[in-house]
Amino acid sequence: MLAGGTAFANPAHAPAAAAAPGGYAGPSSVPVSTVRQLLDSGRDDQQVRLQGRIVSHDGGKHYTFADDSGRIPVEIKARHFPPGRTVGAEQRVELHGEFEKGRHKTEVEVERLVVLN
Repeated sequence: MLAGGTAFANPAHAPAAAAAPGGYAGPSSVPVSTVRQLLDSGRDDQQVRLQGRIVSHDGGKHYTFADDSGRIPVEIKARHFPPGRTVGAEQRVELHGEFEKGRHKTEVEVERLVVLN
């Protein structure tokens, strides 16, 4: 457990610090996408919503996200984890963010993380 009580529960990894409270919690006009849809037809700087699991911490603010269609690297700053909650690799989450598609790097830069279960 890290400062503020937030942690990512994966036996091999332990990251994130506390997240700041607040932010919008209503509906979104951005449809839920799958990893496969994003990788196949996503555009750079596209706003995205993904539902699945954070399956590994890859160092610093870098994680791997997975759904039933595949995996994608994601960048999650410590402040985006829910305060006082541990997010485990088995928990479903919804990520809101921006798809970054470049020549050498493809990832989702997370702006909001919601624990679904």
